Amino acid sequence: MQPGDAELVIRCQRGDLTAFNLIVERYQSRVFNVAARILGNRASAEDVAQETFVSAYRAIGRFRGGSLPAWLMRIATNASRDFLRARRRRPAESLDEFLLEPGFQPSSGDPTPEQQVLAGELGAAIQEAILSLPEDQRAVLVLVDVQGFSYEETATATGVSNGTVKSRLSRARARMRDQLVQKRELLPDEFRQVG
Repeated sequence: MQPGDAELVIRCQRGDLTAFNLIVERYQSRVFNVAARILGNRASAEDVAQETFVSAYRAIGRFRGGSLPAWLMRIATNASRDFLRARRRRPAESLDEFLLEPGFQPSSGDPTPEQQVLAGELGAAIQEAILSLPEDQRAVLVLVDVQGFSYEETATATGVSNGTVKSRLSRARARMRDQLVQKRELLPDEFRQVG
């Protein structure tokens, strides 16, 4: 039987590095995915994910309960925002280089080559639309719609109220819809008639 989050946190607070490693194993893919969707770049997301866990390790003594995943996502979201702000201060690469490679496509059956190309183009269009959102809307959209967090967990992770989460999510979804409707040819048939 695997230990629960609360037990792992207590063990970490007592200096058990093995317990912290279990936390990393349990949440590393979620932290990476949040960072990758916010940043749009795998290498940067790997750096931010590593930074997230280093920060979490240093701060675990101050963790006072609640949702461990929401706490980790808050650290990851803040680290991603800090990375974006730093990149704006010293831009070294073009925005095109930061569009996420369409590598997050779940495989389902054996799609035809045409379906694979369309799925890749749609994935790139979705990621481009996510990256065009303001940071606050992008973080909420990634946490709720991509990672499946509840409004309460997202509120905790972003440090805002549930109402603000809902408002930002609504605006983000509307902007995403507006952008994706412009690329209607990439959408599945059931969505082409919408809008």
